[in-house]
Amino acid sequence: MKTHAILAEKSVSMSALRNNPAQYFGDKPIAVLSHNKPAGYVLGAELFEEMMKLIGDKEAARAFRGRFRPSEAELAEYCKRSAKALEEAEPVDLVENFGEYKSTGRRARR
Repeated sequence: MKTHAILAEKSVSMSALRNNPAQYFGDKPIAVLSHNKPAGYVLGAELFEEMMKLIGDKEAARAFRGRFRPSEAELAEYCKRSAKALEEAEPVDLVENFGEYKSTGRRARR
């Protein structure tokens, strides 16, 4: 016997859905079964809109990360600035900041 994952707490048969579809649109997903297999899910408008917003937020974050592609010249400039900052730092600053960074995972505040 093959089992099917149902990703909802409630389910409804296709024929019951046809008889009165409006009663199944709510704040939680409902699995629609056809021959005891999930054929789809019914979602209320508010839940659907919330899901679309979450998907959009995730895609926007992914797009932002994808846009940060520094050129070779920009990477060289970052390295140059970092090297200069290290050269100009006092040894005590490096030790103190490293200790705080090592214990907290965050840069020391000045």
